[in-house]
Amino acid sequence: MNDTMGRYRTVIGHRLFWPAAVLVVMLAANTIYRPGFLSIELKDGHLYGTPIDILRLSAPLILVALGMTLVISTGGIDLSVGSLCAISGAIACMYISKQPDQNSLGVVLTALAMALGVSLVLGAWNGVLVAVIGIQPIIATLILMVAGRGLAQLITEGQIITINSEPYRAIGLGHMLTLPLAIFIALAAALLVAAFTRRTALGMIIESVGGNAEASRLAGIRSGRIVFLVYVLSAGCAAIAGFMMTANVSSADGNAAGLWVELDAILAVVIGGTSLAGGRFFLSGTIIGALIIQTLTTTVYAMDISPQTSLLFKAVVVIAVCLIQAPAFRARFARRRRNAPPPATIADKPKEQVPA
Repeated sequence: MNDTMGRYRTVIGHRLFWPAAVLVVMLAANTIYRPGFLSIELKDGHLYGTPIDILRLSAPLILVALGMTLVISTGGIDLSVGSLCAISGAIACMYISKQPDQNSLGVVLTALAMALGVSLVLGAWNGVLVAVIGIQPIIATLILMVAGRGLAQLITEGQIITINSEPYRAIGLGHMLTLPLAIFIALAAALLVAAFTRRTALGMIIESVGGNAEASRLAGIRSGRIVFLVYVLSAGCAAIAGFMMTANVSSADGNAAGLWVELDAILAVVIGGTSLAGGRFFLSGTIIGALIIQTLTTTVYAMDISPQTSLLFKAVVVIAVCLIQAPAFRARFARRRRNAPPPATIADKPKEQVPA
């Protein structure tokens, strides 16, 4: 009995249990509401279905959330990722739209390289403001969050840039091995980040900087360089996510592309178990958190919830998820259950109340 309870507590106490459980419950609820929710079918060599759509649409958020995880683990925050998505997509689409052959692979690769380069420079700008000048991360990245939208609008001249490029469109809607290409891009990015942070000392260094930057500096770690690096990596992830977002609709809208994705990314990171105070980070938890956010969005659309109340619905669900997985909340709830008085029995009642 004790062994069983011990295993049960170990499973319940695992950091991924509650996010995974919430995701399973959401999928089950959708299946009950719409029986064909989990159905997948093969058409023309490609897999289609709501689960495939959730994975495909989660790919940009997973990319942004991966970069956000590294930033938050250093004790910072990056509010500019949504604007970086808009800027990267605007640069790529603007360059492609002006070329005579939009289906040229060389043209698309040049556009991607230009957009990625500009995004990395802007990420370096965030890193300099935070790591070198010492501005608080929320203020430093808020500058680019606001100015970046204006820059994206300046690039597109306030218009929606439409392109007709199959190679670029494949980034968001292409397929490989029966699955959407976006899933493989997000998976490759996750594996690459995991390899550099979990198979080398980089992850431990990032966590040490987030835990105590001054102690890390005294231990010989160049904290400023690490902080600078994570903001550049976050910008790179946001740029690739911007390619996916614009490729999905074959157009770039500087005002709408990536709008509020930074908030969804922060929620995904927090749901995944990474503390906003910095320190340890969990990439697998972040990915599950991103899937929860996208599943929740799909649920809102599937249940015909009005746009006016959908954000409130998402907020309530996210708060519930965070409370369920918070150790302090669960400990307080368990303490109240232990301190609750036991139900009264006949033996506890006064003799005059006991029936003859």
